[in-house]
Amino acid sequence: MPTSVAARLLAVLGTFTERTRVQTLSEISRRAGLSLTTTHRLVGELTRGGALDRDAEGRYRIGLWLWELATLAPHTVGLRESALPFLEDVYEATRHHAQLAVLDGHDAVFLERIHGRGAVHTFTRVGGRLPLHATGVGLVLLAHAEPRLQEEVITGPLRRFTEKTIRSGSRLRQVLAGVRRDGFVISDRQIEMITVSVAAPVYGPRDTVVAALSTVVPYGELDPMTLVPVVRAAARGISRALGAPSASGTPPTAARTSAPDDQPARPERSASEIDTAPSAPTAAKA
Repeated sequence: MPTSVAARLLAVLGTFTERTRVQTLSEISRRAGLSLTTTHRLVGELTRGGALDRDAEGRYRIGLWLWELATLAPHTVGLRESALPFLEDVYEATRHHAQLAVLDGHDAVFLERIHGRGAVHTFTRVGGRLPLHATGVGLVLLAHAEPRLQEEVITGPLRRFTEKTIRSGSRLRQVLAGVRRDGFVISDRQIEMITVSVAAPVYGPRDTVVAALSTVVPYGELDPMTLVPVVRAAARGISRALGAPSASGTPPTAARTSAPDDQPARPERSASEIDTAPSAPTAAKA
């Protein structure tokens, strides 16, 4: 049970999730591990402060004041505004999802998302999070994260969503190397068997990766390699808007279209196909 007042307040707020957006006082009390009396007092204070809202039926939901506070987070100030025009470009090119995510612990947190009514179904939402190893944006963010964090994820449990989800640490290590080499990743049916995502890194003023941009399209409808230039151009545009020094030069080739004279051309492959490829660490693109 939380002991300090601050810990108890955070416990109350922590009971609100995507699945529990609206709760009764009893539900908050049970999920927070607090007595009903304590919960009633804390919820009252949060409601008076605007952190929670109470509806006509006596149920509670997150208040607008918390949303206003969240927009002041360093990740969101300037980044969302700079990214929106480029996300719109990606949406216009694909007519499906265009989304922006940042790193938070072992998850990718989605800051912005644009989609149309006819877009393929996804589990992402603004403010939602998904594991790094199972998403295009997550793989990009993890590939450029600190080595310590990379090792934690690689050696830790890798949650399975579909039969295509990366489950092997060695395979994940190979995919991350491919992301750093190629500058993009194709995540093939890792979260749902009906979707494929193409993602690329966004760089900040210090030329470090501060976010990842992706598009999510239906599996089998488009060749994901044709979307790589669109996604990389948008990510580069955001990087330029953020003042990334590397974004002012000539972009590297989005996809290799020919091989040197002394080497045979190799087909591009997605992250989910590496487990069936020969066991050379750079044999396939992520």
